[in-house]
Amino acid sequence: MLYALPVIRPSMLMSDPISALLLGILEGLTEFLPVSSTGHLLIAERWLGHRSDFFNIVIQAGAILSVALVFRQRLWSLATGLHEPGNRDYVLKLATAFLVTAAVGLPVRMAGWQLPETVTPIAWALVFGGVWMLLAERFAARLPDRDTVTWKVAVGVGLAQVVAGVFPGTSRSAAAIFLAMLLGLSRRSSAAEFVFLVGIPTMFAASGYAFFELARHGQLAHEAWSDVGIAFAAAVVTGFVVVKWLLGYIKHHRFTGFAVYRMALGAALLLFLPAGH
Repeated sequence: MLYALPVIRPSMLMSDPISALLLGILEGLTEFLPVSSTGHLLIAERWLGHRSDFFNIVIQAGAILSVALVFRQRLWSLATGLHEPGNRDYVLKLATAFLVTAAVGLPVRMAGWQLPETVTPIAWALVFGGVWMLLAERFAARLPDRDTVTWKVAVGVGLAQVVAGVFPGTSRSAAAIFLAMLLGLSRRSSAAEFVFLVGIPTMFAASGYAFFELARHGQLAHEAWSDVGIAFAAAVVTGFVVVKWLLGYIKHHRFTGFAVYRMALGAALLLFLPAGH
């Protein structure tokens, strides 16, 4: 008689702290690059095991904290320079983008309007997102070189964040940065800075809301807090390094490499992973 051999995953061969460390590093690497952290975590969970919603919230918060650390001087200058018209205008536009996201995104979230985080929709979002990046950057290159954030850009970035939340795999940074560029903020570094700064309150608010919901339903009692701490620290450190590198990279390079990578990853997901969770 023939017996089926058990499938041995790497998660069976490594300790939980190591898998937590790897997931934290992956979150820090992919949260702010325009490549979709959701798609990468979906693949990683095949080998490292599925973690709780709370775990995912915490490592995302770690990535957000890394951005706040990168922009700490900019945030301080905005906070202490509100008496200057330029700073005050910029802060009001950041607030507008955040409020648009909250006003549209919260009802959408409460209504449950979101595609499932399964392979097929995420893979297609990666592919179409890569095509969108190539086209958007080509059209934006024809626009005048501008680094002024307009009200139209602020509203557009807010709406782009909602779209990214509804369609897992879209990438919040990719959707918002390229829409900002098409709406007139054509300088890549200026678009990335505005999107990253808007992401700080947006993602902290989303993480806080999700944390409150989990706590309200008593889902925090059995967490492995040491693993959570390891993953959080890994996401902070890795995210800090990645954001610093990205801000320097896009000053002299286009996003073409990220677009091609997205399309290749999406195709690989469609070909090699089943359509379920």
